[in-house]
Amino acid sequence: MADPVRPAPHELGAGPHRYAVEVVGLLAAPEHRYAGRPGGTVPEQAGDQRERIEVRAGFGIVGDRYAGKPAHRDAAVTVLAAEAVDALAAELGSVPLDPLLMRRNVVLRGAEIEALRGQVFSLDCGEGEVVLRGGRPANPCAWLDTVLAPGAHRGMRGRAGIRCAPLSGGVLRLGPAVLRSSVPLDLTRAGAVRPLAPHRAGRTP
Repeated sequence: MADPVRPAPHELGAGPHRYAVEVVGLLAAPEHRYAGRPGGTVPEQAGDQRERIEVRAGFGIVGDRYAGKPAHRDAAVTVLAAEAVDALAAELGSVPLDPLLMRRNVVLRGAEIEALRGQVFSLDCGEGEVVLRGGRPANPCAWLDTVLAPGAHRGMRGRAGIRCAPLSGGVLRLGPAVLRSSVPLDLTRAGAVRPLAPHRAGRTP
């Protein structure tokens, strides 16, 4: 039997706006690292960091704990702007902070990620264009006051990344990439807070 025809990114609505970005962090976690009440030390998690990850449509990231879980089908991939963590560090007067401690699957530099809530976009690292549908915000957790800096939990609200549904598969790897978006992005606001829409304010992560 022949393989089904894979829709092209434009057919999935990836959009005409094109941006050069950098993938600065990738993570696939087989288990939850920030479980329970925040402790006094940062849980070991270096083993979750990846140089490349495989994304499958309707499934998620191979090797990640949320992959293939029906309850997480529309939120299987999380994406964060590294600039949001940079901005937090500046506001707190802190030393540079590691954005991977946010525990998002994909950390990008050069894109206004929060503007992609509810929008279709794609990432292309040269091994298949991964089309994602941005969904609800990935709200920050109380662990951030321990693993990043005091005040990080509150400070990351409205810019802690988004949860996405994978619409097509491919491989993402560290380094340069192309982001295509269905809406124009303001790169000067990559680290800015974007408040929740009123009808979403009561939603939980």
